[in-house]
Amino acid sequence: MTFALLNIIGAVALMLWGTRMVKNGFTRAYATNLQKVIAQNTNNRVKAFFAGLGVTAVLQSSTATALVVSSFASKNLIGTAAGLSVMIGADVSTTLVAQVLTFDLSWLIPTFLLVGVTMHHFYEHKGRKKHLARAFIGLGIILLSLSLIKQTALPLGQSETLPLILKPLESEPLIAIIFAALMTWLLHSSLAAVLIISSFAASGLVSIHLGLLLVLGANLGGAFIAFFMTFKMGQRPKRITGGNMIMRASSVLVMIPFIDVFADFFSDLGVAGSREIVHFHTFFNIILALAFLPFVTVVSKLCHNLFPTSEEPENKEQKPLYLDSSSLESPTIALAGAARETLRIAEIVEEMFAASMMALRKDDLQALNRIHKLEKQVDLIQHEIKIFLTRLSEESLDPKESDRFVQILSFSTSLEHIGDVIDVSISELIKSKIDNRVRFSPEGFQEIIEFHQIILKNMQIAQAIFMSEDPKLARDLVEGKAAVRKAASKSTQKHFQRLREGLPDAISTSSLHTDLIRDYRRVNSYVTNVAYSILDTAEKFKDMRKG
Repeated sequence: MTFALLNIIGAVALMLWGTRMVKNGFTRAYATNLQKVIAQNTNNRVKAFFAGLGVTAVLQSSTATALVVSSFASKNLIGTAAGLSVMIGADVSTTLVAQVLTFDLSWLIPTFLLVGVTMHHFYEHKGRKKHLARAFIGLGIILLSLSLIKQTALPLGQSETLPLILKPLESEPLIAIIFAALMTWLLHSSLAAVLIISSFAASGLVSIHLGLLLVLGANLGGAFIAFFMTFKMGQRPKRITGGNMIMRASSVLVMIPFIDVFADFFSDLGVAGSREIVHFHTFFNIILALAFLPFVTVVSKLCHNLFPTSEEPENKEQKPLYLDSSSLESPTIALAGAARETLRIAEIVEEMFAASMMALRKDDLQALNRIHKLEKQVDLIQHEIKIFLTRLSEESLDPKESDRFVQILSFSTSLEHIGDVIDVSISELIKSKIDNRVRFSPEGFQEIIEFHQIILKNMQIAQAIFMSEDPKLARDLVEGKAAVRKAASKSTQKHFQRLREGLPDAISTSSLHTDLIRDYRRVNSYVTNVAYSILDTAEKFKDMRKG
């Protein structure tokens, strides 16, 4: 019996690994599409229900769906009632997946494994097809593990010891439910728990009565998994996963007194023990859906009272807005969030650069203080982007995603350097001008303004290049670097000409003028780095990294 139990534990571990492969495969291949399905179908409870049903059928994990919905809720992109409707649909969907997996699909094991391994061999570096290949391998592993569990559990039905261990649970419904909930928590998958229970029922290890109690516990444990995984995401996500937990716990409590009635009913169906278990699992979730879907707004109000949001306004300026930890399993979505956060840094740096001209023009010390505060914000967000990107597994990135990874890291770092130049060097020059009460000659100041406008325009072009990844725009920006160099040289020559003419303003601001032009050129060099990154990705113009 010990050897058989070890085999079952190993098969369960294999099943969990297969489930993870399927979830990760489909998430990484179609994450954006799946998120769109949820985002576009939450305007009424019925559409939200079917959105949860469909997405979970693909992911084979209601917990994965809960994380997507919680992510939307944390950004206030989905209401509590809609989120609860999605979760109800997700829970029903897992029962349909269980229905399919309990059929004898052993003939599909070699098919899924062969297709998956072959696809992975040919499309190992082809992004979506590689992830689909892993999903097929995962499906084959799930079916293989279920076959192993069934074969190993069958002899255990003749064991004299194991029934003695399980027998006390028959007369203690609450202990049986808690036992199954804990097992589900350890497995981190209600689907896996129900499939194991159905395998034990098929081998005669558990009676139909105990099997139904364990199914109730598995459903309750599944709700706890989602709740605790989203516990630190804020009050809004907790309203959804907490509401789901409340609905499931109340449904379990209502059904416990009638468990004998249900046991007799499903026994009279005349199907195998494994089918009885899965049928009850589906029945439980459909009854829950019928009972709560019409009153989901009532549950929503209750959850708002249980998990109120703080009345204090959040200081969103000082923290990232688009770095979602739950998206790390989907590189496409994670990189899109990091790119959006990097673009936010670019907008802040652009504001700093514009503020520096305001301070220079009006001798405005408050503008310099604003620049200093913004620079701290840039440093904080860039650090968070870097930490976020390091959490992405390199193995999960295809070549295109790896290139995007480098582009984001390179551009965000360049922007952080620009922020330093503006805050430390340019601001110091402006403060020196204000303290010494000097002014530029009209011609000299006009040259600085025009040069500033050229760099500001290049900043805006760089942002467009970063988001569009357009090689043509990138080439134009790189070629424009020579024009900036010529403009800087021309401005310096004009400045020296004014010095030779003995203009007092030119003399008093001589070093200030040349140092500003120098710093503007430094800023432009960092701005141009994004173009080089895009061109390197396109494998063109690599020899242009000169000057």
